[in-house]
Amino acid sequence: MLNRAKITPLLLGCLLTFLSLLPVKAAEKLYLSYGPLLLSLRIESLEIFAKHGIINEDLRFYLDKLTTEQQDEFRSILVRKLDINPVLISRFFNSSIGENMLTIVGDGVTIQGGINGKYALRGAMVSASLDPEGLTLLNVLKKYPTNIQLQGDLLEGLEQKIKHLILATDLLVTNLEQWTTEEVKTTPSVDYSLLKDLRKPGDYKIIKQVWQLTDKSRERSFYVDVYIPQTLEKQKIPVFVFSHGLSSRPEDYSQLLKHLASYGYLVAAPQHPGSDTIYLQEMFKGYHRNIFALNDFIDRPLDISYVIDELERRNVAAFLGQLDLDNVGVGGHSFGGYTVLALAGATIDFENLQQDCSRFYHGIDIALLLECRALKLPRTSYNFRDNRVKAVLAENPVNRSIFGQKGLSNITIPIILSSGSNDPAAPPVLEQAASFTWLTTPDKYWMLIEGQAHVDFSQLDGQIKQTIDSLAYFTFPSQKLINSYVDAMSIAFFEVYIQNNPTYLPYLQSSYAQYLSQGERFKLDFITNHSSHKLVNTLEEFKQEYGGLK
Repeated sequence: MLNRAKITPLLLGCLLTFLSLLPVKAAEKLYLSYGPLLLSLRIESLEIFAKHGIINEDLRFYLDKLTTEQQDEFRSILVRKLDINPVLISRFFNSSIGENMLTIVGDGVTIQGGINGKYALRGAMVSASLDPEGLTLLNVLKKYPTNIQLQGDLLEGLEQKIKHLILATDLLVTNLEQWTTEEVKTTPSVDYSLLKDLRKPGDYKIIKQVWQLTDKSRERSFYVDVYIPQTLEKQKIPVFVFSHGLSSRPEDYSQLLKHLASYGYLVAAPQHPGSDTIYLQEMFKGYHRNIFALNDFIDRPLDISYVIDELERRNVAAFLGQLDLDNVGVGGHSFGGYTVLALAGATIDFENLQQDCSRFYHGIDIALLLECRALKLPRTSYNFRDNRVKAVLAENPVNRSIFGQKGLSNITIPIILSSGSNDPAAPPVLEQAASFTWLTTPDKYWMLIEGQAHVDFSQLDGQIKQTIDSLAYFTFPSQKLINSYVDAMSIAFFEVYIQNNPTYLPYLQSSYAQYLSQGERFKLDFITNHSSHKLVNTLEEFKQEYGGLK
């Protein structure tokens, strides 16, 4: 017997899951294959409903089990417009990462008969974005060049994995909140209102310089933003080097860089020419096939080491020999997180990466799509460990599959991971949770900012920001709040492990995270090595409950 209650949410779930990717001009029908069943729906019926609110007999079969509110929401989704440049759509989905995303989607959203629909999807999205009605779900369906067939069993499985990811993330956040509270009970009470507020700038004035460097051994030129604290004391000056994220630039992280410099750190942030904003812009202009150069898996950590080399060359003449280059702190965001973990000693595990990249689930983990490109590197041993690096901050790092447990266990220096619970590009459940448990160094910390996404929206390209705003689905914490968390915990971490200043140890604990979170909707959760075993147990629960998330 046909189970209408099961078929209806399945069809609607398929449509909603692929809101921005599901792209019937020539298409007249949308088919749903589910087990032995093959159901159909005329695209015209969806258009009549979307534009006039009329549910005809063809559509009633699918909608009559929904409430009025659910019907209204579905109608709104059909015509919700995404403002994206059609050229950007075309070129992104022609990149290897974009095409891999479409291939995964195209396995479930096929041309009638079961042929992968990735090329039809791409064409329909570009065509819809060029149309006066714009890029809407309905318009993409109308522009699809032939009838479309949803592979119900496969899409239901993917939808289930998405739900599992959401549930696992919620549980992870709940547990981190609890573990933060439990760790507070094991540490001495501190009245932070009587201590220095690390969210505020330090006492040093700063001069910014921009250096142009060329590493002749690699024929690689790049600029470096350098923030120099104006210190009069004859003392060692701590050094911090930062690696920006994919398709970004050093300037995008100026808040953190200036904050550290105001506490007396010389801060250097190099451009990574093969994976920065300029490279992305060139890709959209047609100069590159992909959004980043494959060799940046190698060049990025070498860029950081070269900057430290340059500081050594300039130390005596420009800084009177005061730079402490035997104890360098490094930080990085996203792809920069990969970069600094490599500098800390993490090594690429090609076998682990191959296994993860062969699994369908990576359609949800965008970070893994980036990591999988490393499979095109020569299969040799890569060791980027720089012994001058003594402590690492990895923000929203892309790391889990490319390093694996084997690669990450090589890190022996202090490390602090930073994550955002709403990060769609490097979800903490997929990219940082297991990594934290695999780190063998006893001096490890994990802070998770509730509600944080992957990027600083204030630094986004105008059109990309407009696209995100047009979705109108999400509420994120203010960037000011995010900065305050990261600024404060970073100062505490590097003061302890680079400056060897024990007076900052009281800040580097869960009670300080709770203090910073007072009165805030989006909390800061913070755990140390003491809670690592609890996280191991939670990940095992995920595995038993959901069959593993990777």
